[in-house]
Amino acid sequence: MSTPILQFGTGRFLQAHADLFVSQALAQGQALGGITVVQSTDSPQSSARAAALAHGYRVELRGMQQGRRIEETVQVNAVQAVWHARRDWTQLRDAMATSVQVIISNTADTGYALDDSDTAALLHSPTTAPRSYPAKLVALLHHRWQRQPEAPLTLYPCELVSRNGDTLRKLVATLAQNWGGAPAFLRYVLEHCVWVNSLVDRIVSSPLEPAGAVAEPYALWAIEHQPRMVLPCRHPALVVTDALAPFEQRKLWLLNLGHTVLAERWRLMGGAADMTVVQAMHTPALRTLLEAVWADEVLPVFDAEGTGPEARAYLAELRDRLLNPFLEHRLADIAKDHAQKKLRRLAPVVERAVALRLPIAQAQLRNALVETGGALCTGS
Repeated sequence: MSTPILQFGTGRFLQAHADLFVSQALAQGQALGGITVVQSTDSPQSSARAAALAHGYRVELRGMQQGRRIEETVQVNAVQAVWHARRDWTQLRDAMATSVQVIISNTADTGYALDDSDTAALLHSPTTAPRSYPAKLVALLHHRWQRQPEAPLTLYPCELVSRNGDTLRKLVATLAQNWGGAPAFLRYVLEHCVWVNSLVDRIVSSPLEPAGAVAEPYALWAIEHQPRMVLPCRHPALVVTDALAPFEQRKLWLLNLGHTVLAERWRLMGGAADMTVVQAMHTPALRTLLEAVWADEVLPVFDAEGTGPEARAYLAELRDRLLNPFLEHRLADIAKDHAQKKLRRLAPVVERAVALRLPIAQAQLRNALVETGGALCTGS
């Protein structure tokens, strides 16, 4: 069996995002091929989900688009096989030596963490898999380099890490160097393999059993163009761009900032513990504040940078997303690590306004930053 696309991660986000895109593209003859999913954990829940993936599963798309209610079921048939990293390591190495052209990953919050038990001896083990994801990549890439050093290979990390391709590339190269990798292998990792920075944007609210998910209709996979990269598929939601930063900026300064502004005011007003985003959007005191922050404190920064029209178009779609009656996105969950989120999401907007010398007060954003110390780095 050919293995053109290898995927690390079995979670519901990839099921409703990249896997769904590849499935729809396959039906149009626009995909590289089927996906082989790699399971790394031994939990019963993960094993049951992994076992079901290759039999096909459904994704329920529920939400609002242009004010219209959407309820659609999509069958996903992109996953052709599921292998367990520990039990099927030999198969994984064989696939890397022969047919893999694309690697996709979404390994959750700790996916880039290293494991002290992984050692250089694993570079040459045909049967023992490393424990961490970066170490697995080092071992698999080393085997690929030995067998097919000229064959194309593109890696698409989908973890929510800024410049995720650059970050993973540096981590893997450093680990390979620490393991005593040959200079030619290090050049292969750094220069031959194509590490793609990308931004994923879709709210996947809940899992279906044994596999599948409920997700919003909106989806975006913004991919930064690189020479020699091989795409997993062609799809309307997959956008190849020479400038990824504007996509990241719109998501951070409008969607993520909007969530945090709602959470901040919800905390101050002592809102119900189980209040959701859609409920907040139907609460005048919260909705009015959020719209004012967007209009008076955020959009002027986009306008000054010449990207106002794109920001307003994104915001028009975003309102539908936040008004989605099917998503139970609790403000209490958004408010976790609230101080750090304010610094990441609010402070850059204020700092940029200061740098541009814009005559706007940004009172709500600045006030929210005071308790975190964020206002100290804004010139106020």
